[in-house]
Amino acid sequence: MSDTSQNPQTPLSDEELGKMDAWWRACNYLSVGMIYLKDNPLLREPLTAEHVKHRLLGHWGASPALSFVWAHLNRLIKRDDLNVIFMAGPGHGAPGVLGPTYLEGTYSEVYPDKSEDIDGMRKFFKQFSFPGHIGSHVTPETPGSIHEGGELGYSVSHAYGAAYDNPDLIVACVVGDGEAETGPLATAWHSNKFINPVRDGAVLPILNLNGYKIANPTILARISPKELEALFVGYGYKPYFVEGSDPSEMHQKMAATLDEAIAEIRAIQQQARETGDAERPFWPMIVLRSPKGWTGPKDIDGHKAEGFWRSHQVPFSDVIGNPSHLKLLEDWMKSYKPEELFDDGGRLRPELRAISPQGPRRISANPHANGGLLRKELKLPDFRDYAVSVPQSGSSEYENTKPLGEFLRDVMKMNPNNFRVFGPDETASNRLQALYEVSKKTWMADLLPEDADGSELSRDGRVMEMLSEHTLIGWLEGYLLSGRHGFFHTYEAFAHVVDSMFNQHAKWLDISKNHVPWRASVSSQTILLSSTVWRQDHNGFSHQDPCFIDLVTNKSPSVTRIYLPPDANSLLVVADQCLRSTDCINVIVADKQKHLQFLTIDEAIVHCAKGIGIAQRACNDAGVEPDVVMASCGDVATMEALAATAILRERLPDLKVRFVNVVDLFKLQPASEHPHGSTEREFDSLFTTNKPIIFNFHGYPWLIHKLAYRFKNHANLHVRGYKEKGNINTPMELAILNEVDRFHLVIDVIDRVPGLAAKAAHLKEEMKNEIILNLNYAHEQGTDRAEITNWKWPY
Repeated sequence: MSDTSQNPQTPLSDEELGKMDAWWRACNYLSVGMIYLKDNPLLREPLTAEHVKHRLLGHWGASPALSFVWAHLNRLIKRDDLNVIFMAGPGHGAPGVLGPTYLEGTYSEVYPDKSEDIDGMRKFFKQFSFPGHIGSHVTPETPGSIHEGGELGYSVSHAYGAAYDNPDLIVACVVGDGEAETGPLATAWHSNKFINPVRDGAVLPILNLNGYKIANPTILARISPKELEALFVGYGYKPYFVEGSDPSEMHQKMAATLDEAIAEIRAIQQQARETGDAERPFWPMIVLRSPKGWTGPKDIDGHKAEGFWRSHQVPFSDVIGNPSHLKLLEDWMKSYKPEELFDDGGRLRPELRAISPQGPRRISANPHANGGLLRKELKLPDFRDYAVSVPQSGSSEYENTKPLGEFLRDVMKMNPNNFRVFGPDETASNRLQALYEVSKKTWMADLLPEDADGSELSRDGRVMEMLSEHTLIGWLEGYLLSGRHGFFHTYEAFAHVVDSMFNQHAKWLDISKNHVPWRASVSSQTILLSSTVWRQDHNGFSHQDPCFIDLVTNKSPSVTRIYLPPDANSLLVVADQCLRSTDCINVIVADKQKHLQFLTIDEAIVHCAKGIGIAQRACNDAGVEPDVVMASCGDVATMEALAATAILRERLPDLKVRFVNVVDLFKLQPASEHPHGSTEREFDSLFTTNKPIIFNFHGYPWLIHKLAYRFKNHANLHVRGYKEKGNINTPMELAILNEVDRFHLVIDVIDRVPGLAAKAAHLKEEMKNEIILNLNYAHEQGTDRAEITNWKWPY
């Protein structure tokens, strides 16, 4: 074969092709070795059962394609000095990524005991999918990774998130064709309508069409090529197809296709940046159709393996007890000719080492995949400048999230290249529309003349809106993990759309923060839940669900924070605190409707610093033991608890009432369980050890019991909260149905305080009458009574 380096169809010379294929064979050898072997790393002697792992949990199916793409990207990185990171979308794809990171030398730099020699390779093999070591996903322990792939569907959204505001970065994203069947992945293809070639980097999606999932064919592999091409053209891509199974031919096809795709990306960017024209192009993407389990055994025990679902996961798992399978494994590994790849000491041969880029240009060492190394502190305005005036506590109303929108507006103004706000079609609905004063909504699709009349769309906007919480959170995670800052908001009831994504990100942060010391701290993910359960007058039952915070309490305490500020000023304090934090997920629950304002900004600073405290102006127990502790957490819950307290103080002036408000929900856990928790002395001082506690809570009541059950006075803790009662209701009607209203709270106090039942029987009857009166009024008039809607704190 002659030198064909000048032929665009066969861009690799014989020498380049040989080295490329050898490097890839080395990757495949390492992949099989880490799945099966614990010893005998270079097969210098025949394999025995003692050399093989007892736990075969690695996955082979997609590994060859992943390392194949990696090898070809390295060629262009080195030739053109490209800045590239890699997303491995196929499930359990770690072998196809770990092999390249080891060959590039990064793995040994990060983990010196996994050295580039026989002993290091032995440890490299043994650790994989082995107790106490690493898993079969591209976990945080893997250099070069910001996408684990434990749960499928997020690779493309993570890739685009990393590309935003990274103009020189190319994110190569390999998408598994099984993964492509998930909802999050399907919506993420539309991310190309939000990437601006003037200021952003580029994503090169590579669909790994190997045909099968665990035991089924994949949909995209079983539709016609014409239909598949039409699908991606419809998504707004220019698809390139690389198809085949012969390694030599596939190397040439992939090299030629990547040359063309990368050249097209650079041409799009150059044109846009020279002209300032940010019109949406058709970005290239690649469909890589190769056999599942490529280069593995053709068949096993008479059953087709390569190119079929049987090559998924571990193609044969009884190697220890089956001599024929042990021999098949040995032949498989020897087919890669390790003696040509590694020297006698187990080190990759020099001519193959020279293929990899150097330093931070290595995909496995690119700092964008350890974003904390690139992170710059967020420039923040003084949140005090946005404070709501509170001349008298509980006397004026304000939309709690509106000042937050003004604060975020100026955060965005001060950080024009590394801060974005993400949310569904709800920025204005959640009262954050002040953002539009400095940045519109990113929109690269068609613009119409009427859009100028209030649509707030712009090619260079920084407010990210799309009606897919999956894609939005994926963008935010990619943005944060590559070193930037962001803020996400959504309706409280529908945060559950991203429950699993929250889980996965929390797990990633937990491992990174506590077990991977070389990962630098990244900005925290901050989630605002608004349009909350207690203000769904016209939306009804479907919009009433406050239990996203229940999910948050299940994750590692080292990375989870939950705040329920009672008013606008406390929300500002909490937001500032969250935006300054690192390595956490902050969840803030704050409604968008008008609410009574209780705290001046100075009072809010003190209260939020404590996270929990006595509201002294609501109490009458100073200097004595209280008869009852009234507690609250959440905006509506606090107002109703205060209203109940006012009734008690007026009608039962001898009753000593203490009022405690909780902003930081984890203050209700023991300090031994959460870094924000309370000590036993702190909790007992606030809540006493023997007095009844009437706790009015924003969410489901049992969550408070879950958090506080270990404290002494838990037996006297009586929690009111959402009990799945509601439909189209007025605010007071909804509160009454769930018994978080002032009238039920007063009754609860009368029933719980010893000796009060007989003394306050008439007041209890009045409260029952009020409940009936208010329910009837709501059903007759469609609104609440004026004395309810106009109520103010009287003291």
